[in-house]
Amino acid sequence: MISFIANLILPFLIFSIILYGLLKRKEMYDPFLKGVSEGFHIVAEVAPTLIALFFAIQIFRSSGALDLLVRFLSPIAGLLQIPTEVLPVIFAKLFSASAASGFLLDIFKNSGPDSAAGFLSSVILSSTETCFYIMSVYYSCVHIKKTRYTLPGALLATFAGIAASVLLCRFFFSQS
Repeated sequence: MISFIANLILPFLIFSIILYGLLKRKEMYDPFLKGVSEGFHIVAEVAPTLIALFFAIQIFRSSGALDLLVRFLSPIAGLLQIPTEVLPVIFAKLFSASAASGFLLDIFKNSGPDSAAGFLSSVILSSTETCFYIMSVYYSCVHIKKTRYTLPGALLATFAGIAASVLLCRFFFSQS
């Protein structure tokens, strides 16, 4: 039923806009073309930032720097009772949700979705944000150069989400 409704939403929305324009006797085609044109300009502005960010993530992963960082932080993760396979998910999520989802799928394949690492990774992905992605894409789109407290605030919120995820998952697994 939900799938059926979801498939009808977009056609219903388009039909409603056209019907509104007809009833109000307003021209709809020129504003539509203007919106499409503005959308292409935004994509052209944001594309270089996105491409640079994706290349940086791939270089970080392919160079072995991520593995080195995980090895360096493994003792701290052990003290906090965070499985080491979750660390790449945490770092990738700061830059890219799709890269973090890729690491999550690796955890699902190796440990299973009901494992402590799979469960914790899923909760972390749901309660954190892609700080650097958001800042680079959205701020470059609206030409903000001085970010002031955005990065410290975003990182604080992300680490609070990680801490809450760890505590909730630890509580959940201690109950079961």
